[in-house]
Formats: sequence, C-alpha cells, structure tokens
Amino acid sequence: MCREEFTDDQWQRLAPLLPPQGGLGRPYLDHRPIVSGIIWVLRTGAPWRDVPERFGKWTTIHSRFRRWTANGIWQSIFEELLRQADLSGQLDWSKHFVDGTVIRAHQCAAGARGGQQGEALGRSRGGFGTKIHLRAEGNGLPVAFVLSGGERHEAKFLQPLLEIGAVDRPGRPRPRIRPRRLVGDKGYSYPSIRKYLHARGIRITIPRRSDQGLNICFDAAIYKERNKIERLVGRLKHFRRIATRYDKLTLPLFPVPA
Repeated sequence: MCREEFTDDQWQRLAPLLPPQGGLGRPYLDHRPIVSGIIWVLRTGAPWRDVPERFGKWTTIHSRFRRWTANGIWQSIFEELLRQADLSGQLDWSKHFVDGTVIRAHQCAAGARGGQQGEALGRSRGGFGTKIHLRAEGNGLPVAFVLSGGERHEAKFLQPLLEIGAVDRPGRPRPRIRPRRLVGDKGYSYPSIRKYLHARGIRITIPRRSDQGLNICFDAAIYKERNKIERLVGRLKHFRRIATRYDKLTLPLFPVPA
C-alpha cells in the first residue's frame, strides 16, 4: 500500500459517509480505489490523466470527484467529521484562530469559461493567485474555509468566516458556531472587527498596530498558540493541489463571498 492510500482504520471511518455503492443503472465501481486516486492527485499535484492504473480509469476518478463536489458530498463529509469530533470532545470552543494564506495559481488556472469573476482569482504583489481564509479550533483542527482573490485583505472576510462552520450538537436546539475567544494577527486589528466581535460576546486576542495605542488586556500567552493555525496551513500545503492552484473553477466546499 503506498502512502497516498487510506489505512483500514481511516477507511472504516470514511466509508459510511460516502454514497451507497448500488443504485439504478450501472453500479458504481468500488469507492476505495477511486477515493484513493483522488487523494493521490491532491497530494502529488499531478494531472488527472496521470493517475496510476491501480486506482482505475482517470476519467472515472475525475468524474466522480466533480460529481460529488457538485452534489455537496465532500461538504457533508466535512460537516459530519466535525460533528463526530465535537461529540468526542476533540473540538476546543474556548478559542479559535484565524489566518489567511495565498495560493499561487498555475497558468492552467486562467481562462475559465465566462471569465474568472467569481472564481476567487486575483493579482497581488505575489502574483496571480487565490487566498484561503481559514478558521481553526483551539487544537488546530480546521473548522471553516472561505476563498477570495489573492489581492483581498483578510479582514474583509472575517465576518463570513465566522458565520459558517456551525456544528450540530445532540440535545441542543441550535448548532454551535461561535468560539468564546478569537485569536488573530495585526491584520485583523480594525475597530469594525472589534465592535463586531464584542457585539457577539467573543473575546479578542488581536494585537493592536503601533498607530492604535497600547495593547490593553492583551494575553500574550494565548497569542503564542497562534502557531497552531500556521502549522495547519503547512499541513494543508503538503497537498500540492492546495499549495498550487491548477483548477479554473472553485469548489463548492469553499464558499466565495460576493
């Protein structure tokens, strides 16, 4: 078994969340090699046509990836895994971390039919690319993602980032969505953001810029834990299809605010 494939324990957790194998018409090929082929492409960054034959036909792997994306299968899997993690006490709601990272776009990402407007692509000083706005819980697990063009500022997308990622909890009338504290860097230090967080009862650990006065009630010890989201970004970029964008179109898993 190569390193891109699932272990048996991982597959036992994932398999119940996938669509059933049967159905009307021609039955699906077995999910495991197909999903393993998808993971292989995401990790290596290779073109779909170069998927090794041990995973099956590349057309089947690519079409199932796109079909499940359009049908929201990946989104539902992500939400269910979050729910299971919360149920087992693995999600820390005492503090969440926010950050943004730029993904350089390959030349293949340009030229979407109908133009690139709404496809989270833009030009910044770093070049042509996409920015992923990320929220992680207190242990460094991802909770929510938002995409924008690479030139957009992180502060513009904090509000939509905090309005997604709700986790259903058994026995509770409403899902959990708000952390008790938000930790971010100076890029989020704006009066409008502080007012927005205060209005929702969210404590703030965001250092003030030099032109904004003293850091009153700033908890430096908590701020040091922000390395958890930076390490999360590093882990995500081990998947070369995340480190570099090759696709012309965005995925429904990642919301793109107007």
